[in-house]
Amino acid sequence: MIIADLLADLDAESQELDDLVAAAPDWSLPTPAQGWTIGHQIGHLMWTDKAAILAITDPEAFQAQPLTGDIVDRTAAEAAELPNLLELWRDGRAALREHLARAEGKIVWFGPPMSPASMATARIMETWAHGQDVADALGVVREPTARIRHVCHLGVRTMGFAFLLNGLAVPEAEVRVELTGPGGESWTWGPEGAENRVSGPALDFAWLVTQRRNRKELAIEATGEVAEQWVPIAQAFAGPPGGGR
Repeated sequence: MIIADLLADLDAESQELDDLVAAAPDWSLPTPAQGWTIGHQIGHLMWTDKAAILAITDPEAFQAQPLTGDIVDRTAAEAAELPNLLELWRDGRAALREHLARAEGKIVWFGPPMSPASMATARIMETWAHGQDVADALGVVREPTARIRHVCHLGVRTMGFAFLLNGLAVPEAEVRVELTGPGGESWTWGPEGAENRVSGPALDFAWLVTQRRNRKELAIEATGEVAEQWVPIAQAFAGPPGGGR
C-alpha cells in the first residue's frame, strides 16, 4: 500500500478517536490499562507522535534520549495534566503526517528501524489500540472497519520480534494466517500449504496482537507447534512484552 493511502487511513483512525474524546466530559475516567485515564491514553499518543517526528528529523537526538523504565507511564501522566492536550495531539499528528509523507529510508525507533510506510502502519495500530481502551472506558462498542487490516498485518510481521522479546528463538517454520475481515472478506498471510496455521475473525486477531482482550475471549484457532507457541505471546507493539488483560 502506498504511503498516501496509509496516511489517509491514519487520519481516519485518529479522527474516530478524536470524535470520541472530544465528546467525553471527563478525561480522568479510568481505562482498562492499569493506572491510565483517558487523558493518559491521549497523552501517550501525543508523546509518541512527537517521538516519531524526532526520529525522522533528528535520529541522533532520538537515540540519545534517556529511555528509563518508567518513561511511558511518566510521559503519559505528565501529558494528561496539560490543559490543551487535545489541541497538542491534533497539531502533533498533523505534523507527523507531513513528515511521513516526505520521509525516505529507514526511521530509527524503539524497536527495529522502520520504513515510512511501516511507521504509518504502526501509528494506525497504536491509535486503534489506545482508542479501544478509550472506547471501553466510555462503554462504546466500535464498529470495526477495514483499517484493522493494518493492525493484523503488523501483528503478523512482528511474529519473530515477539519470540525474541520473550527470550525464544525465532522459528524457521512459516505460519499461515487466515482472517475474516469485518465485511466477510478473506485476509491471508504466509504460504497456503504451511503446517502451522492461525485463523479467526480479524477483529479478534487485532485484539490479540494489541493485547486488548484476554486470549480466552477470542475466537482464534492455532494449529501446529509454532502457531500454538506464538499466539499467547503475539504483540504488534514495540517494547517489552505486555501483561495483557
